[in-house]
Amino acid sequence: MSIEKLSELENIMRRIEVYIGSGMPLTLVAANTFVPLRLEWISGMLKDLFHIPPSVVMVSHLFRHVSDVISDVTSESLEQHSPSPLFLTNSNSTQLQALMVLRRTFTFTLTTSRYYPSATVSLPHTDHSLLHLLQLCIDLRAQKLAQQSHAQILANGYAQNVFLATRLVSAYATCGGLTSSRFVFEFVEAKNVYLWNSLINGYVKNRNFHQAFALFGEMGRRGVLPDDYTLATVFKVSGELEDLVSGRLIHGKSVRIGFVSDVVVANSLMTMYCRCGEFAQAVKVFEEMPHRNVGSFNVAISGCAALRICTSPSRDDLWNFFARMQCEGFMADAFTVASLLPVCSGDSGRWDYGRELHCFVVKNGLDLKMGLDVHMGSSLIDMYSRSKRVVIGRRVFDQMEDRNVYVWTAMINGYVQNGAPEDALVLLREMQMKGGIRPNKVSLVSVLPACASLAGLTGGKQIHGFSIKMELNDDASLCNALIDMYSKSGSLDYARRAFESDSYFKDGISWSSMISAYGLHGRGEEAVITYHKMLQQGFKPDMITVVGVLSACSKSGLVDEGISIYKSLMTRYEIKPTVEICACVVDMLGRSGQLEEALEFIVEMPLHPGPSVWGSLLTASVMHGNSRTRDLAYRHLLELEPENPSNYISLSNTYASCRRWDVVSEVRTTMKERGLKKIPGCSWITVSGKTHSFSVADKAHPSSSLIYGMLDDLVSIMSDGCADSDFLH
Repeated sequence: MSIEKLSELENIMRRIEVYIGSGMPLTLVAANTFVPLRLEWISGMLKDLFHIPPSVVMVSHLFRHVSDVISDVTSESLEQHSPSPLFLTNSNSTQLQALMVLRRTFTFTLTTSRYYPSATVSLPHTDHSLLHLLQLCIDLRAQKLAQQSHAQILANGYAQNVFLATRLVSAYATCGGLTSSRFVFEFVEAKNVYLWNSLINGYVKNRNFHQAFALFGEMGRRGVLPDDYTLATVFKVSGELEDLVSGRLIHGKSVRIGFVSDVVVANSLMTMYCRCGEFAQAVKVFEEMPHRNVGSFNVAISGCAALRICTSPSRDDLWNFFARMQCEGFMADAFTVASLLPVCSGDSGRWDYGRELHCFVVKNGLDLKMGLDVHMGSSLIDMYSRSKRVVIGRRVFDQMEDRNVYVWTAMINGYVQNGAPEDALVLLREMQMKGGIRPNKVSLVSVLPACASLAGLTGGKQIHGFSIKMELNDDASLCNALIDMYSKSGSLDYARRAFESDSYFKDGISWSSMISAYGLHGRGEEAVITYHKMLQQGFKPDMITVVGVLSACSKSGLVDEGISIYKSLMTRYEIKPTVEICACVVDMLGRSGQLEEALEFIVEMPLHPGPSVWGSLLTASVMHGNSRTRDLAYRHLLELEPENPSNYISLSNTYASCRRWDVVSEVRTTMKERGLKKIPGCSWITVSGKTHSFSVADKAHPSSSLIYGMLDDLVSIMSDGCADSDFLH
């Protein structure tokens, strides 16, 4: 390659960089008028190539005129050529991918020197070049480029090329164009198994599982035998649908055609059985496998871990798989650790397992990978946060080199779970300012409870505005979190606006959130009306919905409506009453003064009454001065929760109101003997963007003297206007 030509190629690369940096747009209409194309416009044409999607016409123009400049550049020298460091520092991976496709096409076309003479259809007419272009469509999810590539395939007579058709089906499916994928599929006469796999996988990617099953059945009727990839894909479909019957049928087919011993098929088969709740059958498949890999053990461990969380089988089963994995010479990877960690969070016994697993990670050098493996790192953060050790979780977070949005979200969620809302909001700001990472909908859903716990609208409104700006307000989970945040922050009107917005599709959680919001603000009638509207829309109530509407009825005195809703659970919706639902009924009856009916309900309820049930009866008994039911509820509470200081405090306050100081002293003495202390109440207020918290008898605030002086003045003013002002002191 001559020095002059190399220099000219370098100049072209520099022009690319300058044009990319300028951000100047180049429309397709203007680009199509650039015939004949001058050399100084090449950088502009490349800029359009880097857009999503690039124009096939522009790419064809570019290939023609760049080839005139560097026609004697050999394939080897082009492959050795690298863009300058300035280009490589560009963070837009789309541009890099487009340049790689351009280089590969240069390599092929400059070797063969085959170009169309026409400027409008001058794309190199090689299936090799089109395969690269279709792969770019898949990588960038560029539907328009896929359509342009499809046109070139038809124009160049490649419509029956099964390899191009397979890639084109995948390209359309990746962009959500399943209709176009099916059209391409049906147009090909000689379909091979790879083409069938491409369309089946396209349906699965778009969660159109029933169509995937139908196509698999049609594949069999046409006499096309599935391969390992086909079987692995349809096993995934059975698992997603939790369709055990179809999974077993496909299992039998895989045995008949001799694929059951394939490790990929067997791993997918195990996954299907685990998702369908048949862990014993998954273990049987595992034991019968002639060959296993790390993925086999990971499936067994993750399946057992999921059941450990849901149904609590023997803990030894899970850790025996982990030990056996190492004994057979397989090294645990990040997926293995991430599957085990959720089981280790919670109580002290499980926390010990989590700590030992973290030691295993460090001992075997997996912590070196943790800096780059965000999945394992975020799982560790989540485990420590759920174990009430958020400080250790923060250490893991600080040690990670590569933090993506999920790692930041895990840490934010950890702060929220551990009652540190201010730290969560600070971390959300650092995520954007220091980390340079834009929050996604999961991040916003995680941080909104922090705004609600601070009872301030400012932060919540800012997040709401950010979600609208980022066009995330069409997500139901985010809108549901906004409803909850606004209602807990005291703004029922904003919660109603978020609920009634047409920007998202309301699900059952949306209706439940609005019902709970009405109940929280004492709007029982609106809650009942919303509940019936929810039923009319075809949504089935769940436990959270029922608790929300019954609580609203209780606070508003709507006893008849509440009892009617409770009775309809079993008869109409086949919902079994839970302790929480029963506690709402007791509270509803007790608040209305029907204490005997409440006690009768407790005796006849289908579940063993828990502390929440007796607590509701105790509160109602104190409210209405019924000493018999009060003492009965108190005795049961002490039996169920002997270490809960709130029970003693409630009883002490009750007897203090009756001037029974001897009993008050006895209760206080019992608390001291048991070492019980009630956490003092806390309130907070946000002034000028800063949150100030106050505890009972707290004098730590620098302005406490002024605060208490103002409080005394307010009490004095209220006392002057009250006939009985004892409750103010």
